[in-house]
Amino acid sequence: MTDEVILEVKDLKTYFMVDEGLVKAVDGVDFQLHRGETLGIVGESGSGKSVTNLSIINLIPVPPGKIAGGQVLFHGKDLLKMPPHEIRDIRGNKISMIFQDPMTSLNPFLRISTQMVETIELHQGLDKKAAKEKAIEMLKLAGIPAPEKRIDQYPHQFSGGMRQRVMIAMALSCNPEILIADEPTSALDVTIQAQILELMQELTRKLGTAVIMITHSLGVVAGMCDTICVMYAGRIVERGRTEEIFESPKHPYTVGLIHSVPRLDQETKGRLYSIPGQPPNVIDLPDCCPFFPRCEKAMDICKKKYPPSVSFENGQSASCWLYAKEAQNA
Repeated sequence: MTDEVILEVKDLKTYFMVDEGLVKAVDGVDFQLHRGETLGIVGESGSGKSVTNLSIINLIPVPPGKIAGGQVLFHGKDLLKMPPHEIRDIRGNKISMIFQDPMTSLNPFLRISTQMVETIELHQGLDKKAAKEKAIEMLKLAGIPAPEKRIDQYPHQFSGGMRQRVMIAMALSCNPEILIADEPTSALDVTIQAQILELMQELTRKLGTAVIMITHSLGVVAGMCDTICVMYAGRIVERGRTEEIFESPKHPYTVGLIHSVPRLDQETKGRLYSIPGQPPNVIDLPDCCPFFPRCEKAMDICKKKYPPSVSFENGQSASCWLYAKEAQNA
């Protein structure tokens, strides 16, 4: 990881208008991504992780969705203000994405060769023969056996793990600067998960690619990520270096997530801990701390006003009234 910032997200807001009201799926998200860094975005389902990253590459369906504000600066240029043809040149080329389910991401009616070669031809400017050679090379790097034969097969002829390897090969075939991985192992069994994560680490290290890893698994981010952003109800509630987050979590939600993970180095007595309650309904959510109904340390001010972000000496930051001076003086 270097000090060069290649992606900066500033006050990103993505809303959805539904019959019941306004869904603030992403409500003021800020983070930076450095060259060669692996950034983990964690949180429960519905916290806004996937919508944040779909917003970055402008894949929000309009309507009902709308990017209501903010900036996404890629090398200083705002992706949200680019015309469609310019963002298409970046999407899949400079910024690639691995989606959750490889079976729905791959077209079942087209051979793997058709899907991979088309992408490489479009973004790399290679002829069909050279593009196919590059595709075969990427499948080989991704651990697909006999890639010269398998490339002409259809997605249904691959297992779930092999389809995910195809998706990784396709995403990295244009040597992107940023790879967004949206829970790339959620549909796989545990042993295959470990292989896929190891493969991603190896390939991105070789290519110097920065990674945004979206996941609900703290085990995944512990082994892969340099930094972590914890999301809850459309906002980042804590961020910091991975080792600092695990050693000294600040936000009560982060503490709850870490305590919910089984520990092999400790004897477990009784039931595994779980955070009480359910994630909030984000339709017309009031401007207070959305975690207060589930928080054991909630105060009166938590129910009235959203907490500011407080920075700590080790580089961590958390949005919690436990650390804000306004609450201490209240």
